[in-house]
Amino acid sequence: MIGMGAGECPFEFNFDSATFKVGDVVSYRIGGGTFDGMPFVGTLLEVHDDHVVIAGDPNDPEVRYRGSRESRPVVSADQV
Repeated sequence: MIGMGAGECPFEFNFDSATFKVGDVVSYRIGGGTFDGMPFVGTLLEVHDDHVVIAGDPNDPEVRYRGSRESRPVVSADQV
């Protein structure tokens, strides 16, 4: 991408699942399917003891994914 040199990233991610809070930006992965392991960016809408809810599309508030609660949450491919 133009203007994005090596090592530069336009996002600040929270990779510490113990400190996740609503509004944090996370890097999440899709588990299985066509997008297996591919990184995506999302904002946390809900934080629970065993999972998180991620806003999957900033332009569509209805798109929400349930992900695992780990440093880079995993969303199952059947939700995408």
